[in-house]
Amino acid sequence: MTDERSAGVDDLRARLRAVASRVGEAARLADRDPAGIRTIVVTKFHPASLVRDLATLGVTDVGENRHQEAQAKALELADLDLSWHFIGQLQSKKARQVRAYADAIHSIDRAALVDALRSDETSIDCFVQVNLTDDPGRGGVAPDELEGLVEHVLATPGLRLLGLMAVAPLDEPARPAFARVRELSERFVLPMAPEARSLSMGMSHDLEDAVAEGATHLRIGTAITGNRPIAG
Repeated sequence: MTDERSAGVDDLRARLRAVASRVGEAARLADRDPAGIRTIVVTKFHPASLVRDLATLGVTDVGENRHQEAQAKALELADLDLSWHFIGQLQSKKARQVRAYADAIHSIDRAALVDALRSDETSIDCFVQVNLTDDPGRGGVAPDELEGLVEHVLATPGLRLLGLMAVAPLDEPARPAFARVRELSERFVLPMAPEARSLSMGMSHDLEDAVAEGATHLRIGTAITGNRPIAG
């Protein structure tokens, strides 16, 4: 291993420890067990070599936003025991391809995508994404349409609903937004699917607020990977 790569792995190790410390302290303040909080390392725009370094440090959950990039990395790193989480907006026409390598899809937001992901042979974990803004371009189902979409997911073979996913709006405090997600889960998801208790919410800058409101899956990018390389 070169000195440059050693330094890179050392930096990754330090950032992983720093994030784990933040999660642990947030869990302590919320009177939660940190073992019940899963950290997904988001590696968008970073090379497969960085994911391989993360794996040497014990990372098993990796998140990607873009299908083409995720597919290529999953193929290149097929020798590693990784769980791939697709967290970006997903076109229905790409659904089958994503399903072939992903272990979980966090961005279910419409009936057409649910239909495209249907399978009578295998099951995949999924989250229904809720849009907490008035901008439909942000991705996610509107809260007033959530119940119907959850019902559709539960009735579709091949999908195993874990819970809800959301991104906090940029123009308001994160914790009240995450509280709304928890309340939506309690109102619309748990009565139909008591086992779908997971909440995928919280990123590098707001993970403490997410943990305080019950997040079970954190999607952490720059706090672990460092700044993303400039996309070509």
